[in-house]
Amino acid sequence: MNREQAWEIVCTYVQSDSLRKHMLAVEACMREYARYYQADEEEWAVIGLLHDFDYEIHPTLDKHPIEGSHILRARGVPEDIIETILSHADYLLDQYPRKTLRDRVLAAVDELSGLCTAVALVRPSRSILEVNVASVKKKWKDKAFARGVHREDIETYTRDLGVPLDEHIQRVLEALQHNADSLGLRGQPTTAETA
Repeated sequence: MNREQAWEIVCTYVQSDSLRKHMLAVEACMREYARYYQADEEEWAVIGLLHDFDYEIHPTLDKHPIEGSHILRARGVPEDIIETILSHADYLLDQYPRKTLRDRVLAAVDELSGLCTAVALVRPSRSILEVNVASVKKKWKDKAFARGVHREDIETYTRDLGVPLDEHIQRVLEALQHNADSLGLRGQPTTAETA
């Protein structure tokens, strides 16, 4: 399974631009961590890209991503990639525990990449390039901000990964910043910057 094949699956099943961008963000984070751990960057990236491909057609916990796994198998996606994707769903951990480093990385970057993106989008410039660890942690404390992001889960997944939280946030931010254009997160200059 290469990236082109994975992207074709995404384009077939995902119409939402924001969901596609989320999957691209997770792909970027998986690449960043693969480089850090000197792992197979393309394989990790494919996992990040595919992890939520079925969310529009199976948006409930009892179906996503287990029902999507059948589609992936039919399309010839290797079983170890499917198992990593299945392991990102907490309700499936009894069947698909996070045994590998990449399983733990996927869980750790999924929601955090969404939180970092949300922090960028509320800035006047809407730019991820202006977001740092301190700005993420400030919004982290605001429970009304991005209510759907489970901070406790991110903390648990980061501990499972064995990385300090600040370091994890920094690595995710760097991945998103390196891909700001494709994620639509370069933003616009603020009035003060254009004056």
